[in-house]
Amino acid sequence: MRWKGGRRGGNVEDRRGMSGGKLAGGGIGFVLIALVVSYFLGIDPQPLLEASSGMSSGQQQQSGEVGTPEDEAGQFVDVVGTNVNDVWAELLDGYKKPNTVIYTQGTGTGCGYGQAAMGPFYCPADQTIYLDLSFWQQMETQLGASGADFARAYVIAHEFGHHVQTLTGASQQVRKAQQQARNQAEANKYSVALELQADCYAGVWAARAAEASNGQVALERGDMAEGLKTANAIGDDMLQKRSTGRVSPEGFTHGSAEQRMEWLTRGYESGDPRQCDTFN
Repeated sequence: MRWKGGRRGGNVEDRRGMSGGKLAGGGIGFVLIALVVSYFLGIDPQPLLEASSGMSSGQQQQSGEVGTPEDEAGQFVDVVGTNVNDVWAELLDGYKKPNTVIYTQGTGTGCGYGQAAMGPFYCPADQTIYLDLSFWQQMETQLGASGADFARAYVIAHEFGHHVQTLTGASQQVRKAQQQARNQAEANKYSVALELQADCYAGVWAARAAEASNGQVALERGDMAEGLKTANAIGDDMLQKRSTGRVSPEGFTHGSAEQRMEWLTRGYESGDPRQCDTFN
């Protein structure tokens, strides 16, 4: 993937090396339980993290230095995020950029205490994308994902897709539908639709990245295959097989490997967010 000549927005908040703050009440133990529930039972940990936030009056949310990080990994996040913003500014009227935070191990967020074990995530409460960059290595060594630049950029663009869903109201509609669901399996179906749409939006960005950057950020031969390798590796069925040895579709929250590859491809081949209706 070509990216080093891409525009830098200088809007990355770098909290690496800072203390992640303290949690009262549920604390880190509570968060770890939430992560175990998410990985092994396929339940969205977001409500649990919100609950931990409500119990954690002692939580400290620190501020890091905002700009373009000096290291290559930080610059990559800045360039990719800037390019994703440029693409969506053309596609969505009234688009507002999210905040981007890179951190180490753990940090306070508007949605509770964020941990590296969660992987990259988006918090709608503060409209911020949180990235612990050690997750790249974990994806590659533990999950069999690709280490290619585009595979990593796809994950970042997926989180930006969740920001788009917050701006369009899709995320709020899904949360309301989940609250009215008859059971967890039904609620999970809404979560799957939301995640697959974010995958599709990542594909839309990939299709339009070169145009938005005058060719400075662009996919090259073989990049899409590496992205699909990662989409396959982080499918719910693949993760369940790794953790429990069996597949329980009713517990899916992000979609199967096949679904994730399908919607990433659909977004890339169409370049049109209107083709990303995963709810119908």
